[in-house]
Amino acid sequence: MAGPNLIYIADPMCSWCWGFSPVIDAIRARFGAALPIRLVMGGLRPGTVKPMDENARRTTREHWEHVHEASHQPFDFAFFERGNFVYDTEPAAKAVVARRRSMETALDLLEDLHRAFYAQNRDVTDEAVLASVAATHGLERAAFLEAFRSSEVRDETWQDFALSQQAGIRGFPSLLAGMGEGNEYSVVTLGYQPAERILPPLERWMEMIGRSGDGGGPAQPPPP
Repeated sequence: MAGPNLIYIADPMCSWCWGFSPVIDAIRARFGAALPIRLVMGGLRPGTVKPMDENARRTTREHWEHVHEASHQPFDFAFFERGNFVYDTEPAAKAVVARRRSMETALDLLEDLHRAFYAQNRDVTDEAVLASVAATHGLERAAFLEAFRSSEVRDETWQDFALSQQAGIRGFPSLLAGMGEGNEYSVVTLGYQPAERILPPLERWMEMIGRSGDGGGPAQPPPP
């Protein structure tokens, strides 16, 4: 991807990524096609097979409360009344990748999966739920499930996880900025930041690129 762009590393079952959704919306509203966002699945807890125990429920609830306080995003805490919930993030990540293969962006689907899980208490580890959410984005159920169940989508999803690990990303959301085509990327944020801390450095970076006149502006944006 040539020209200024962002790489957004996130997970559909990451509460801080749900908190960051309005920031991504603000970036898209401010810059539009001038600053495309490439979405990479980070892999929060893929392949989990054990149900959440009481300690996991307690610490997860604490995280959700912190995210709600920081971002004011809605949460349905009835989730913690579920029994034997397996917090496997692979299915929801595959759903995003399945859309990404056939659509320009999966950011809208990611946000709706966040909303379904956190604000509506829907089980996004269930492929039927994933297909239902995907259908609201024009993805025909049978075609979505065929892609979702394919080895190609599974492999591509795990390639995302590996890319995230190789980049040294251990927390989500993470946002990187660069010029593409072999240029280095700079960290915009590793973890949640409000829009008022993210937008100004991106605006300065884009202004510097614009002043260069040839699209060959600085590879690294100013830090927030």
